[in-house]
This record gives sequence, structure tokens and C-alpha cells, in this order.
Amino acid sequence: MNSSHDKVMTLEEAIARFVTDGCHISIGGFTVNRNPMAAVYEIIRQGRKNLHCYAHSNGTGVDELIGGGCISRLEIAYGGNGKAAPTCIRFKLAVQRGQLLVEDYTNYQMALRFLAGAMGVPFLPTLSGLGTDIVAKWGFSPEMRANHPELPDKKLEIIDNPFGAWGDAARVVVVPAINPDVTIIHVQQADRNGTCRIEGLNFADIDQVKAAKSVIVTCEEIVEVHQLREKPEYNSIPFIHVDAVVHVPFGAYPTACHNFYDYDPVYLKHVSHFAKDEKLYAEYLAKFVHGVKDHQGLLNLVGKGQLDTISADKTTGYAIGLDRR
Repeated sequence: MNSSHDKVMTLEEAIARFVTDGCHISIGGFTVNRNPMAAVYEIIRQGRKNLHCYAHSNGTGVDELIGGGCISRLEIAYGGNGKAAPTCIRFKLAVQRGQLLVEDYTNYQMALRFLAGAMGVPFLPTLSGLGTDIVAKWGFSPEMRANHPELPDKKLEIIDNPFGAWGDAARVVVVPAINPDVTIIHVQQADRNGTCRIEGLNFADIDQVKAAKSVIVTCEEIVEVHQLREKPEYNSIPFIHVDAVVHVPFGAYPTACHNFYDYDPVYLKHVSHFAKDEKLYAEYLAKFVHGVKDHQGLLNLVGKGQLDTISADKTTGYAIGLDRR
């Protein structure tokens, strides 16, 4: 466990320290909500390769990591960017071209896998997936698994219910735990020790954090310790799980961060257009990712006017009247 001390560092330092070539990485968020995008772009800028990525139902984060050439293997339930790309485009192209190995699970199976990792147990049982190709089709071959001892020997297993037909289930699916080398999430508030507060839905982020060996948290605001202690029941993650705290306003952009800003439909639509064409996507990466020093550089290119249009209404948590077409 990490002790209570100042864990604030730059994003460049955090990625350099905890994300290495070939490591197993988990990123938080859900489709176009609270993806740790500033960290994703920094991983691409630092040229990390051959990452094994875990995500629940991610969108922009996974797609940009794939497009940036960082991921070689992916375990996921779903990847999509809302209306801009119901199926992530670089993800789809990489699979079609044989550039990416994918092991797919149901949404509930992925949630259970992170929960198992957080609990410290090797697997958890479920009925989810029975009668579907999820249990029949594997993305990782037995030979590949044998060459990667950090992976479970099997995608999943169907076993007899050890309690007979108790619960009206004669057989159950057991899915393996996930314990990433590093999990990266974006939150609204954190203190310098790493205690975090997530506003709105937390998705699988909390279990992803607890399952990981190391954790990087990017946040909209760094607040004083006493502020989070005033209402501790609203805190989501204790400091003991966090290794790095990075202050990055708009750190989830272009995805949404509840109570701070909505997702940017204009930006996402443009990226989806670029992603379909190799030349355009290379130009996009050159300008918006490699062509800037940090996330603030990307925000400067987007412009304050566009950022103002996605500012969240404090009573609803999202941008009222935003044209999402």
C-alpha cells in the first residue's frame, strides 16, 4: 500500500515512470465519458509500444491509443464514440488488418474481472455469456497464452455449479481476474495524497484502480485534504491505491467530465472523419498530438470558444442545448 504523502507530479513524469513498453495498462471511463485523454495523448507522444490494454466499454481513449500505434493486444467489452463512431474506427481497422489481437467479453464479465482483481481472487462466476459466441470464440490462442505467462491459460471456463442446481443454474461461467501493471483514470477532484472524488457515474473505475499494481490519477482540481474529509462519504478512492496525482484541467477532453464539461461532438466528428483515411489521420496526429507539447497545447488549438460551448450546467452536470448531431 502507498503511504500518505504528496504524490503530485507532471503528466510527462507519471507516464515515463509507470507506463513502459509491453506493460499491461487499464484505462477508465465509458464510451465518451471521463476517458483519461490527456494521459492517452502523452502515452502516444512518448512513443510507448506493444501495450496490453484492458478497458470496460471505452471509446476515444482506446481508439487513439490504437491509432497512435501503442496497443498490440486488447481485452474489452465494447469500443465506441457515440454518434461520431458507434464502433471505434481505428480499433475496427486494426482488427480487420490483423494488427491487433482482441479478446472480447460481455459488459458484465469485464466488470466482474476487474472486481475479481480488486478482491484479490483469481476468478468470479456468472451466467453472463452462456449460449453466446463470447464463450466459444477466443481472441488469444492457447499457443500465444503459453508464450505469455502473465495471461491466464484460458479466456474463461464453463463449470458445473458446485452447489448442484441451487439457484436454478446447473452450469456457470468463470472469468479470470485482471490485475494491470497500471490503471489510469480521470476524476473531478483529488488531494495531493491521492484521495479521489468521482462525481456522477463511476463506471468500473474504482475496481480498475483497486486491481492495479500502480495507479495514475489525472484530475480537474487538486483540493486540500480537509475539503475531502468534510464529507468523506462522497469520496470514491482512498489515497492508499494511488501512486501519481496529476492536475490536468480538461484532462478528459474531448470526452465528458460530469459537472465540468460535456463531450465535444464537433471534435469527435472531425476525428472520426480523419480516422477513416490514413493520410488525414497521420496529419491529425502530427498536429494535435505530436505537434503540441502537452494537453494545454491541444486545448489551445481547439480554442476557448469551442470549449465554452461544452461547459457543463451545474444543475444537470452536462451542457444544455449542445448540438450533438
